[in-house]
Amino acid sequence: MGKFIVRRLLLLIPILVGLSLLIFLFIRLLPGDPASAILGERATPESIAQVRAALGLDRPLHEQYLEYLGGLTRLDLGRSFLTNRDVVGDFLQRFPATFELTAAAMIFALGLGIPLGMFTAKRRGSWIDQAGTVISLVGISIPIFFLGLMLKFLFAINWQILPDSGRIDLVHYSFERITNMMTVDALLAGSPGGFVDALRHLVLPGVALGTIPLAIIMRITRASVVDVLNEDYVRTANAKGLPGRIVDNRHVLRNAMLPVVTVIGLQTGLLLGGAILTETIFGWGGVGKWIYDAVVASDYQVIQSGVLLLALIFVLVNLVVDVSYAFLNPRIRYS
Repeated sequence: MGKFIVRRLLLLIPILVGLSLLIFLFIRLLPGDPASAILGERATPESIAQVRAALGLDRPLHEQYLEYLGGLTRLDLGRSFLTNRDVVGDFLQRFPATFELTAAAMIFALGLGIPLGMFTAKRRGSWIDQAGTVISLVGISIPIFFLGLMLKFLFAINWQILPDSGRIDLVHYSFERITNMMTVDALLAGSPGGFVDALRHLVLPGVALGTIPLAIIMRITRASVVDVLNEDYVRTANAKGLPGRIVDNRHVLRNAMLPVVTVIGLQTGLLLGGAILTETIFGWGGVGKWIYDAVVASDYQVIQSGVLLLALIFVLVNLVVDVSYAFLNPRIRYS
């Protein structure tokens, strides 16, 4: 197991180097120019040339990339062209918000997706199974921006049940930001009202973001459980008269979880990459909105370093998923 993990970690080096090169070249193809974004209306050809020279953008691309790669070897991911703030510092400040939103979305997706998938699998071929298929297809197909706007209109504007944006009511609740996750910080500060308010702010963006993972997890769980239900050891357990709950938990669900865990890992990694649409609609100051603003402003340093950090997180999440296989199925061994 240890050798497998070390080997996977070593493979990160060529992956991240190749990804850094692709990102570096791709963002240079995007329309816009950092110097023009910095100068705004005051931009003139002369001032643009001066700013580009100050930022090193007038140098050949290979020199710019080698300088950036050298910074990566020193764990220096650079500074924002617009704010001159450290990219890693900005990322660490915003990532807890994205993590909190991702956790809420995945709790919603797992809390409904796995039970519904197993429920429909045990009633395969019935109208319940067909209804579940239709619902999951709708969940996968509906655009996030449309769902987010509809949820916001109905529950925040029309019925005024839940807040429409932000992470907490700053007027009524103020406490020290230790982790920058509002629910956790409210508990650490001993503010139950702030914790409840932070949860209320999580509901709409969490549901909007978790709908697609919910539909995918439900379909994969259903398909995997159907396959396991046809196995001999399940039929034997039922023939021995074991209670249905024991058969489901010990024999069906555990053996059906491998493909489900794979999907959960992939979806979690994708959501941790920043939900640009959801964060924009609900005013959620996470990584997705941060990178979106950097793309609009052509802030090369934030884009290339931010995406690289997200890629690192995605690969690490998938490594955790691979390692978890051995705990879910003792027959799996890594060498």
